[in-house]
Amino acid sequence: MAEQYGPENVVVILGAAEGEASGIAAETVTAGDPTFAGPLTGVSLGLKVYHICEEEIKGLVDADVYEEQVGMMEMVLDLGEIATEMQSIRSQFTKF
Repeated sequence: MAEQYGPENVVVILGAAEGEASGIAAETVTAGDPTFAGPLTGVSLGLKVYHICEEEIKGLVDADVYEEQVGMMEMVLDLGEIATEMQSIRSQFTKF
């Protein structure tokens, strides 16, 4: 999709249950696979990436749909840790 539409036109939305997992996935689609085990090893896509629970994305989703699909999980997640991790990845690696 990044090749077809251009990386500036693609946004990745993650839903991992903790900050570290979100960070690894986010780094993979921005700077390349940090574990050097997957097909994106050494491939820097520079895609913009967010977690579904970040306010920037949550505010874009219909409130009823969000509550039905994410609401229960949001109560047990460490939202601060996830937001901090995602902001760190975006500031370090996102090109667009």
